[in-house]
Amino acid sequence: MSHYTDEMLDNHMAEEHYSHRIGWLRAAVLGANDGIISVVSLLVGVIASGADKEAILVVAVAALVAGALSMAAGEYVSVSSQSDTEKADLEKERIALEENWDVEHAELALIYQQRGVSEATANQVATELMEHDALGAHAKDELGLSEIHSARPLQAAMASAAAFVSGAAVPVLLVVILPMENLGIIIASSSLLLLAVLGAIAAKTGGANMMKGALRMATWGFLAMILTTYVGLVFGGMG
Repeated sequence: MSHYTDEMLDNHMAEEHYSHRIGWLRAAVLGANDGIISVVSLLVGVIASGADKEAILVVAVAALVAGALSMAAGEYVSVSSQSDTEKADLEKERIALEENWDVEHAELALIYQQRGVSEATANQVATELMEHDALGAHAKDELGLSEIHSARPLQAAMASAAAFVSGAAVPVLLVVILPMENLGIIIASSSLLLLAVLGAIAAKTGGANMMKGALRMATWGFLAMILTTYVGLVFGGMG
């Protein structure tokens, strides 16, 4: 007899796992991270070249718009390809179920046996699941597809663009409101701090070490800014 009460089972089923957050967390972090690093790196390079504020602002706005559209387009194409592949696999599986029901039943039962279920139980589970929703059972257990992980191109594109803008908007606003004096230093330092905070939040949300997440994010941002600053100084000196 089970010692679990209904309340205990409800609490256990309601517990939140970090893997459920991977999809949206990855898109949000990558988008905001790209927005900050790409725009700030470009700006510090332009500032180091000796450009005036008007030119810097034009570069900042252009980088924000182009970056957001690039992120959206890239994510849309990528996830659309994934969606097309999923649809093709599901159609192939649907045809297989129509033509070879017994073979597909055996495949599903074998999957459960490989997970440690006895042959009799595996056959029974496969039978009941296929009677309820054959395509859904094969999609989940044979193809690894589920509603949580299914591809949504437009949603992914909008989320990536919004995340990019949320990160890129910070340095753009700083260019608008700050004077030229020490503009590059202020933008770079504030963006590095923001990257560290973003990395720490992402790590905490994903159940990882916050300090490692912060250092990882800030380090890559620092390297990018150093290199573009050097490029700006080189080309500024040639002018």
